[in-house]
Amino acid sequence: MIDKQLLSILVCPVTKAPVEYDESAEELVCKASGLAYPVRDGMPVMLESEARVLSDEEKSRYAH
Repeated sequence: MIDKQLLSILVCPVTKAPVEYDESAEELVCKASGLAYPVRDGMPVMLESEARVLSDEEKSRYAH
């Protein structure tokens, strides 16, 4: 789980857009960049080199 206050200030390091927490995948997702950043032991890893690219299916799921 990510602290809501922390989540409110985190942004994607690539686009500076807000991220949303996907609890089931334990990732922070940026719709703008199409990247998902891992959360390890409750700590977000906001490094582009650690992020994974969202699939087209995932992008459409997060586009709500």
